[in-house]
Amino acid sequence: MRKATLVLLPMVMALTACDQMQGNQVERALNDVNVVDETNLNDVMLTVADPNEAVSYFQRASKGDPKRIDLQRGLAQSLIRAKRPTEAIPVWRKIAAHPEATNDDRVDLADAFIRIGQWDNAEQTLDAIPPTHETFKRYRLEAMVADSNQEWSNADSFYETAVGLTSKPASILNNWGYSKLTRGDFGDAEQLFADAIRRDQTLFTAKNNLVLARGAQRKYDLPVVPMSQIERAQLLHTLGLSAIKQGDVSTGKGLLREAIDTHPQHFEAAVRSLRALEANVAN
Repeated sequence: MRKATLVLLPMVMALTACDQMQGNQVERALNDVNVVDETNLNDVMLTVADPNEAVSYFQRASKGDPKRIDLQRGLAQSLIRAKRPTEAIPVWRKIAAHPEATNDDRVDLADAFIRIGQWDNAEQTLDAIPPTHETFKRYRLEAMVADSNQEWSNADSFYETAVGLTSKPASILNNWGYSKLTRGDFGDAEQLFADAIRRDQTLFTAKNNLVLARGAQRKYDLPVVPMSQIERAQLLHTLGLSAIKQGDVSTGKGLLREAIDTHPQHFEAAVRSLRALEANVAN
């Protein structure tokens, strides 16, 4: 009996060790699955979830594991999506000071500063980023800062670089055009807005800005760009107001009437503009 016991003991130990190995493997596998599931959930929260729900999710997650920079990023990005940039700034500051912080994180901090009008802080943050970090977002923000400082040649250079760093340049071309519009360079602005629309025919902001640039040059015919009937009415309204601003009141009134007639529904904004104009003329 003693011999049998001696023989069975190592077998039991071997089985126990085997069970432990299998248990560890199962635990590791489950952990891997949990990581994948969490990553997928984080992505969902950053893209399709309600921004404020995402903020709550990442606040809980980052509180549970405060050292994880990815959860802090998720919180900061969600706050930006929720239009709460003031709250996002201290989070981005914390991320930027983290040992694993990247230059992209610092660019995002500068973006948050710009959203609340802290241009000096944005400029200082961007200046601290090495010039070798060349990304579309970095140069878009650099252009905006240069605009705020009225450094027009720098702004143009940054806008041009940003356009070359993206496959979808419509929005940055529209921003560049608006910069030209505010400077009074109406011809250049018109060309940039037209280029933006050519790259993205759904960009109504660029269409409206194009009409403003043309109106500033007393070009009171609508540009040949794709537009729906409602968009046509809205653009006629913008053009009418632009004509009135230039002192061409009769032309402006005609454009407002055309906007009202063009719109498939009641165009309250254009009606109010026309009534106000006629009341002023009567007085």
